[in-house]
Amino acid sequence: MRPGLGRTTRLILDDRPKSHRGVDRDPQVVDIITRLAAEQTGIPASCVRADAADTGLEPDSADTVIGEAMLTMQTEGGKRAIIAEAFRLLRPGGTYSIHELGLQPDSLDESVKDEIRQALARSIKVNARPLTEAEWRQLLESEGFEVPRSGKEPMALLNMKRNLADEGIGGVLRILRNVLGDKDVRARVLSMKRTFSKYSKELTGIAFVVRKPAER
Repeated sequence: MRPGLGRTTRLILDDRPKSHRGVDRDPQVVDIITRLAAEQTGIPASCVRADAADTGLEPDSADTVIGEAMLTMQTEGGKRAIIAEAFRLLRPGGTYSIHELGLQPDSLDESVKDEIRQALARSIKVNARPLTEAEWRQLLESEGFEVPRSGKEPMALLNMKRNLADEGIGGVLRILRNVLGDKDVRARVLSMKRTFSKYSKELTGIAFVVRKPAER
């Protein structure tokens, strides 16, 4: 559903799917993925400019929907709308794969959750609302999905080793150039890093592969 800036699309296309469609509101992203799709041979691939909660695509038209780190930044209503759209797009038995920001443990006190969410809002200037694994699971199940698989990894969004693995040397150098060349961006990144460090035990990367129930 959300193609990112190309890496995920390349990995998907390398697997030679029957077809691939990306959806993003950012025209720059749509342009990047459209050009990348045009490089492929024998795979109908495209990217449309639309909202993830209202793609305009046909129902029951996908075997797999992938959402990259987009639900965390939504309100509960926004989360539900995007999940419901993924459910609508999938054929029975199809899978929806997401990776998001999580909180741990499941028993984390509500006051600590609120404290972390407020700290994230101050540092990244977005009202991020990460959930515990149990809360993510409950949300996905309440929208009709079965949840066969989930997993967690340490939060490594601003970890240099992780960034090199994800972006490559060239990508990291571009990021560093942008950060070092803009005072406001640099302050924002440093604030994010302080927040992630302070709550390193409570914040986690979390992923789910869920399934639309097969017809019976």
